[in-house]
Amino acid sequence: MMRMSLYCTALCGLLTAWAPFGHADTPKPFDAAAAFGDRTDITSMRISPDGVSALFVTPIAGQGSVVYTVGLAPGAKANAAFYSDGKPFRLNGCNWVANDRLVCSVYGLTPDHSNLHRLLPVTRMVAVNADGSKPQQLTTQLSQYSAGAVQYDSNVIDWLPDQDASVLMEKQYIPENHEGTIFNSNVRGLGVDMVDTRTLAVKHVIAPRDDAVEYISDGRGTVRIVAVVDKKAQAGATYAAGQYVFLYRLRDSDDWHRLSTYSSADRTGFEPVAVDHDLNIAYGWKKLEGRMALYSMSLDASPAEKLVFARPDVDVGGVIRIGRDRHVIGASYSTQVQHSEFFADNVRPMMVALHQALPQRPLISVVDSSVDGSKVLVFAGSDVDPGSYYILDQQAHTLHKFLGTRALLEGVTLGHVKPLTYPSGDGTNIPAYLTLPPGVEDPHGMPAIVMPHGGPASRDEWGFDWLAQFYAARGFVVLQPEFRGSAGYGDDWFVKNGFKSWDIAIGDVVAAGHWLVKQGIADPAKLAIVGWSYGGYAALQSTVVDPTLFKAIVAIAPVTDLAALKEEHRWFTDYALLNSYVADGPHVHDGSPIAHADKFKQPILMFHGTSDIT
Repeated sequence: MMRMSLYCTALCGLLTAWAPFGHADTPKPFDAAAAFGDRTDITSMRISPDGVSALFVTPIAGQGSVVYTVGLAPGAKANAAFYSDGKPFRLNGCNWVANDRLVCSVYGLTPDHSNLHRLLPVTRMVAVNADGSKPQQLTTQLSQYSAGAVQYDSNVIDWLPDQDASVLMEKQYIPENHEGTIFNSNVRGLGVDMVDTRTLAVKHVIAPRDDAVEYISDGRGTVRIVAVVDKKAQAGATYAAGQYVFLYRLRDSDDWHRLSTYSSADRTGFEPVAVDHDLNIAYGWKKLEGRMALYSMSLDASPAEKLVFARPDVDVGGVIRIGRDRHVIGASYSTQVQHSEFFADNVRPMMVALHQALPQRPLISVVDSSVDGSKVLVFAGSDVDPGSYYILDQQAHTLHKFLGTRALLEGVTLGHVKPLTYPSGDGTNIPAYLTLPPGVEDPHGMPAIVMPHGGPASRDEWGFDWLAQFYAARGFVVLQPEFRGSAGYGDDWFVKNGFKSWDIAIGDVVAAGHWLVKQGIADPAKLAIVGWSYGGYAALQSTVVDPTLFKAIVAIAPVTDLAALKEEHRWFTDYALLNSYVADGPHVHDGSPIAHADKFKQPILMFHGTSDIT
């Protein structure tokens, strides 16, 4: 039996001292907006290779963040290792590259010099010691001679578990023009370098090629797969066509061979996502009867495809990986609740023990582990628990709670989330999640909100949702519909997507409101709709379809004009893909809320950020 113990000794003094985690000595009135709307106390967490320390990222004022490192032993003190103030760069996440050194990714939004009204995302990589010393930029250093700029900089593709503080990184090479000298460089494209994060010494591993878009390593230091632009599909095109060819190398060979083709436009073909060094296979996605399934492809002289895992009802959503070599141990999927399927025999008993130890927190995921697997970082939560990180010591057979993600919600009763289905206008049963105010078991005649998700190629999942819980805490029933056009349920459910087939998607959203009223759950005079991004679009367009159903409309960063949505991307490489996604036809006018302002009869509240990319 696993022994469960709650562990706070190492951080108790620390947590009371830090504003993001501690509570003041004098209790303050509960501020629901702050408790639910603040950024989470922990945005990412990792365990060191030796299992002795952990790092975690926590927010500070504005868009700033700090990464702290702390020993796992009782009494250990935390060190601020790296800081980003969010002006403009923000801390995206960090990982250990050695027991005393980290690699962090930062991103920012900067003005496009060709159009100062438009913002461009920029990423950079930085290495820093665990104690905060010796910060160094790892990524491309441009000079006055560089014939171009790097927007998306290097990406770590292999953490090299057998190397000390070195990584394999994709690097974007830019030509240099030293006019009148012999030092010109015409090297261009994406290559792979081994970078020593202590000395910044670089070893070129894969020569850059201008058609490469991604490399995949085996987690042991060998690049086995490259994705290149399909030149035949791209021929003569100004914008990205979204067609790719994946090439692979045999073990101990530098020659590339064709593995598969893939289209990002309709997700057809085989898309590799990981390589297993020991099995000599690539894991990847491919459709089976209209749903995404996990396949493997052997990487020998005669590649053979094999189905690894599929579901007859939903897409397989992701691979589960662990350790510095990012070894694939399973796959995840969501019906109306989340599930995991593990392939590794040694992982299954661990997961059974974790569920036994944390029966009230069924959403359990393995986040990271030490190199030897003795220490495992686990995240666990539920619909009424935003989640906490735990340290599993497999040698001592103990599980210790380490840090919670939302200190302001500790001890606060939240509303349970109930999966259900409701009928749409054509009789199709639509999956949905119903969040009830805390303490309410049988809702009747209550204020209610329909809250469609963004995307539209997205979906909600059972678990803690800060916005739904905020409204539930204020006394609202919240229904989140998985309208047709949502991702995760296969091609038939996706239809043509939520813009081309907006009438079906919005019909399902409208039906959610009518169902709440018909069931007696919602007071028809107090029924609202709230949405973000596509959800904001759905909130507005639902009111166009049925102007009297919702008595209040809140649209956050909504799409309002489908033609303008396409046009905003004209100077981006994805213009052709987005143009195809929205397409042309009567639906562009009919499905644009801005063209039907005369239909709005109820109060509308709209929000939009000033730092959106488009």
